[in-house]
Amino acid sequence: MLPVARAGQGGWGEWVIAKSNLPELLEKELLALEKAGKSGSTTIFMSSATDPYQGFERRIQLTRRCLEAFTRHRVRRLLLQTRSPMVERDLDLIRNLGSTVIVSMTLETDDDSVRRAITPTSPSVARRLATCRRLRDAGIFVQIAIAPMMPHHTERLAELVHSCADRVIVDTYFDGDGSGGRRSRALGMGELYARLGYHGWFQPGVESDLIAALKSRLGSDRVLFSRDGFNAV
Repeated sequence: MLPVARAGQGGWGEWVIAKSNLPELLEKELLALEKAGKSGSTTIFMSSATDPYQGFERRIQLTRRCLEAFTRHRVRRLLLQTRSPMVERDLDLIRNLGSTVIVSMTLETDDDSVRRAITPTSPSVARRLATCRRLRDAGIFVQIAIAPMMPHHTERLAELVHSCADRVIVDTYFDGDGSGGRRSRALGMGELYARLGYHGWFQPGVESDLIAALKSRLGSDRVLFSRDGFNAV
């Protein structure tokens, strides 16, 4: 599903174009991979640009139907990236996928006042953490993506991640936007941070303290960074 803005009809995120034939197309591609003997070497990121659990998914269930296809045609690795507790709905299918699936939950901060200021429509910190614990208790490999990293309480965030994740990836506005921070600046993130009083947080290198704290809790092998970290799956 792609969120789009249409002239005169609301801003980004207020409209959705649903790829209604996605499950059928996916099934064909997975069958082709099987026939070519490539399923065992294929990794799929679901998805890098658009959350697979937007609100509209409750009604159209495209993501669930895609997961059903993955249970019929296994790949080496499926990374399911979301910030939505709606992923719990599909726990039966995710559990069926076993060790081939990683659920990666976006959690940019431990501070709900920061969340409300920068991403006000996203689920609360506590709700996302509860989802991580439920998935992990069900035997699912859980990754937390602190991406992009927002203002936070370093020690507390590290402890929260340690309590409910098998692995963590940290990313920033500068390392993760593909242009050394130019895209983030063009979107006005620097001005937004300044307006909110988070002046010192929008600059390269501010992630170092958090990464050190996470490595202290989880161990170096369970703490990954930016593009290399996502590619490591």
